[in-house]
Amino acid sequence: MADTLQQLLRERADQDTVAVKYGETTRTWREYVAEARAQAAALIGRADPLRPLHVGTLLGNTPDMLTALAAAALGGYVLCGINNTRRGAALARDIARVECQIVLVDDKHRDLLDGLSLPGVTVIDVTATEWPQQDLTPHREVGPDDTFMMIFTSGTSGEPKAVEVAHSIVLFSAVALVQRYDLTDKDTCYLAMPLFHSNGVYAGWGVALASGAAMAPAQFSASRFLPDIRRYGATYMNYVGKPLAYILATAEQSDDHDNPLRVAFGNEAADRDIDEFSRRFGCSVWDGFGSTELAIIITRSEGTPAGSVGKGFPGVAIYDPETVQECEVARFDGTGALINAEAATGELVNTDGSGMFRGYHNDQGATDERLRHGMYWSGDLAYRDADGWIYLAGRTADWMRVDGENITAAPIERILLRHPVISRVAVYPVPDEFVGDQVMAAMVLRDGQTLDPKSFAEFLAAQPDLSPKSWPRYIWLADDLPSTATNKILKRELVALGADPAGRVVWKRDGTEYAPTAEN
Repeated sequence: MADTLQQLLRERADQDTVAVKYGETTRTWREYVAEARAQAAALIGRADPLRPLHVGTLLGNTPDMLTALAAAALGGYVLCGINNTRRGAALARDIARVECQIVLVDDKHRDLLDGLSLPGVTVIDVTATEWPQQDLTPHREVGPDDTFMMIFTSGTSGEPKAVEVAHSIVLFSAVALVQRYDLTDKDTCYLAMPLFHSNGVYAGWGVALASGAAMAPAQFSASRFLPDIRRYGATYMNYVGKPLAYILATAEQSDDHDNPLRVAFGNEAADRDIDEFSRRFGCSVWDGFGSTELAIIITRSEGTPAGSVGKGFPGVAIYDPETVQECEVARFDGTGALINAEAATGELVNTDGSGMFRGYHNDQGATDERLRHGMYWSGDLAYRDADGWIYLAGRTADWMRVDGENITAAPIERILLRHPVISRVAVYPVPDEFVGDQVMAAMVLRDGQTLDPKSFAEFLAAQPDLSPKSWPRYIWLADDLPSTATNKILKRELVALGADPAGRVVWKRDGTEYAPTAEN
């Protein structure tokens, strides 16, 4: 087996099975690799040899992005995935942070660079460029530990940071998934997650490359999901964030299960959505913990309890960041409620060190924040039961101080998502009028569904594992929730809106009863 993406693509160069399906067109692996070689040769020829050869991509989920990925791997230079939802000064900062000397754009994104100061950057519109066939002399023959790509984090808790991703990291992730799900060149991978993000690269493009499967790139759309799956004969898909919830919010049809999809793999789906998606579309759904840094690995297996993301690899533990000591084992009462939340909840760490994390490019301060006391600190809150099953509790910013007790958001969110009409939810703190925090929940209902204060309160009262302090003080029935390009909810934007956001309806709780606020 090849130990770099460069070697693996060379092995695909003489294969005539289908590599790309897009609209009515297809390309074989032979054609795909040839085009990537031509692009790599052209870009190497145009680059300044005295500067790092970092090539940015401001592209959509199209064959152009697939070509750019393969070209970087074959050419031995570093690809920089630029988030195409960024704008203005933030976009310029990202391009400067990763030291791009070339940025590839397409006709849908080139206008985003208008008016930006990008000194020393050459912008090339791939939709208006022909790559002449020529011999490729790679920028370098890469080794497994050489950087393949700079991938920015989602930026849910702050400014995105550029993770240095080695060839070996993509191969490690991809090969593991190929072997686990028995993927071959007879499969088709539906790639609807952003290809500038780690999930799209590790669990999408990399999986197709490692298995020889065809790739069907697409812009995610809940309404186009099933027609695309059928059109391309997709047997595998990857996801990150809330796509399953978006899809399930569409009206169910009697023939939804009539499709070729076999496996959906991703992270951050709710247990209810995993079960319903599997039933509705007749496929297996595997959800786990994932991050761009790949410093902490947690895997889900058969028998994983509801709410758990699985068990960690050796070295994965949960520590109190103040005492730098391991947290207590989680204990539950007869209803399943966590009874030692403050003592059991801490930060997910890798006690063995940084794992596969190589650092954030041009950001030593952020790298040092992750690597403290000889361990990697993830910024994710969690607790672990006596059998080793890990349960996420949110980000470190999700701690709420309610009536003198620390509580976290994720366990409350999991309970609220048991309600059949709630599609998506975010729980976050708003200031208490005296001291500490109050719990607020922003909820998006499924299409065509309604919810009233009385029945919602009755639902909460029927949840035996929901403590009285975890009942939201405020409920916002929102039309949508702010999110990143990878469908992760931006809670900091919700927190900034406070307890009186602009929207449809806000309820306030008095005791165990909810009523619309005076403004509504």
